[in-house]
Amino acid sequence: MQRTMLTACALIVAGASLAEARPDTRTMDCDEAIALVQRAGAIVLSTGRYTYDRFVAHNGYCIPGQDVRRATVPTEDTRYCTIGYTCVERDRLYRNDN
Repeated sequence: MQRTMLTACALIVAGASLAEARPDTRTMDCDEAIALVQRAGAIVLSTGRYTYDRFVAHNGYCIPGQDVRRATVPTEDTRYCTIGYTCVERDRLYRNDN
């Protein structure tokens, strides 16, 4: 019985931590979102109900072979907030099928 209770408690705690969603750009204004990326340097943010991405302050947060691309996200006060950058493979920067 105690083992079952411990397992149930562990599942509840795990579920609670999973329920703590990453910050959502749609719940902050543009300036707050920009400041969050600048402060964190690199951070994963929700941008929609089922969408998210990793945003960076500059290319120092990308791995070798990647470069930055400007990123815009929806925020509470604007539809296109230039929040910072995303890291992309260098060869993808110059292709038209992005």
